[in-house]
Amino acid sequence: MDARGEASRWLSAFSELLSRDDPARAAELFLDECYWRDFVAFTWNIATLEGRAAIAAMLASRGRDTRASAWTLDGEPRTSDAGVEFWFTFETKVGRGRGHARVRDGRCWTLLTTLRELKGYEEKSGETRSLGTTHGAVRDRATWADQRAADARLGYDRQPYVLIVGGGQGGLGLGARLKQIGVPALIVDRHPRAGDAWRNRYRSLCLHDPVWFDHMPYLPFPDHWPVFTPKDKIGDWLEAYASIMELDLWTGTTCRKAAYDAARGEWTVEVDRAGELVTLRPTHLVLATGMSGKPQVPHFPGQDLFRGIQHHSSAHSGGEGYAGKRCVIVGANNSAHDIAAGLWEHGAEVTMIQRSPTLVVRSETVQRLGWSLYSEAALRAGIDVDKADLTVASTPFAVLPQFLKPVVERMKRDDAAFYDALRAVGFQLTFGEDETGLGLMYPRRGSGYYIDVGASELIATRQIALRSGVGVAGLSEDAVLLDDGTRLPADLVVYATGYGSMTGWAAELISPEVADRVGPCWGMGSGTARDPGPWVGELRNMWKPTAQEGLWFHGGNLAQSRHYSRYLAIQLKARFEGLPTPVFGVPS
Repeated sequence: MDARGEASRWLSAFSELLSRDDPARAAELFLDECYWRDFVAFTWNIATLEGRAAIAAMLASRGRDTRASAWTLDGEPRTSDAGVEFWFTFETKVGRGRGHARVRDGRCWTLLTTLRELKGYEEKSGETRSLGTTHGAVRDRATWADQRAADARLGYDRQPYVLIVGGGQGGLGLGARLKQIGVPALIVDRHPRAGDAWRNRYRSLCLHDPVWFDHMPYLPFPDHWPVFTPKDKIGDWLEAYASIMELDLWTGTTCRKAAYDAARGEWTVEVDRAGELVTLRPTHLVLATGMSGKPQVPHFPGQDLFRGIQHHSSAHSGGEGYAGKRCVIVGANNSAHDIAAGLWEHGAEVTMIQRSPTLVVRSETVQRLGWSLYSEAALRAGIDVDKADLTVASTPFAVLPQFLKPVVERMKRDDAAFYDALRAVGFQLTFGEDETGLGLMYPRRGSGYYIDVGASELIATRQIALRSGVGVAGLSEDAVLLDDGTRLPADLVVYATGYGSMTGWAAELISPEVADRVGPCWGMGSGTARDPGPWVGELRNMWKPTAQEGLWFHGGNLAQSRHYSRYLAIQLKARFEGLPTPVFGVPS
């Protein structure tokens, strides 16, 4: 097959029909089953269009105004089971983009278009980086320290255009993106120091994702960084990142309330900065509080009678001091396993209550089969983290099952003895609702899984006791009572029961009405529970416009925070500069 010729022919035909503003014929260049995933370039949204009719409708609405042109192959196309795959660059009226396509028999199966920068507002880097000084003799010279002192007055002398609530990897990475393109952004975080959200977790916590997956924007980890980062080390890195990237960050600051004034087009946000009440008036409010909302603490009869210690996993500090104690973990996902192993390491007697099946993957296996794009081997092959991010994005969620199912089957075969050992002690396993494993369970649910780094062996060898397929009926003064009549004596109960939606923070900070109008975050859908809409192939409300003007959600793991911060920053920059941003497919 002449891969380059087929790629060139399709790209040329597509470009020609777009220039003629012929949406119907442009859509005919796609297969009957087809997907176009657009990150801001055409839709000013993050949307997946499924089928020719949806593609034609979007082009009829946005094609003429987008003025996409200069479609150029980027690198050498290749053939695969999916057809001819190729990268390309393009331009729009306002920016420059990059994309990827999979073409079969002259028609497109999947298309990715991403807006990478705005014309006239490019980041100053490489050959265009700032000089950093003014050479010559200058009276009353303003030094770098003077400028940083002036920056520290953001929120007092002048208002931020964007207020970012949350100073974890999401908030700091977005703040760095906005800083580089000249958008005044203030980050507020309730913790005393940047990185404390990680430092304050249980002592044994270590990232389960490998280092190649976890880089922050602009500042990758050095080559000697460990594969798996301990939580205190990542906390220190984030603190250093905030300093190096010169971010405008208020630590020790708690948001009390926020309200949107539609007439003025701005928020009024009251914050408590170390006892000082400050009123901020940003145009945009970004909740960057991770991917989760408030801890979900279950309510069981008798909790008020229990004489031992009980807390949610988010409040668990570690296994120290529990030697010889009887500890019950309610839950069987990542935190439950980590906490159970940490308690066992300190000599506790641990029982895990598994109320529903858990997806378990061995860390070594998921690195080999699931994260191959993020590895030293990938780097040697010329796939840097940006190329890896775009490659992952090039596959729409709707077609992931056909790529993921063979990988899951391979994992099950390779680790059959591992899974048999877990089943032998009654551990209930799942590989996802459609056998697609972690790759779709994470975006669909954000929970329900464990990446095994050692706890599974303790369970399989009964060193951590397991009660599976049962629920908690209540607590007594000194025990957890199961719904099958079993009584588990306990000195400590840890509720590893997960978190609610991020919109829980919106309900608390703004109002329940706004939270309801916006609808849930995360999971698959268009945005609101009431209106699933035709654009169901993306995470709900993440990194894109919501049903509440000026309200955005940013979060996810380090990789998602890094990649999607680019597109959120571009959307905010366009609005800051007054560019038209007609959003296609916005929830209402």
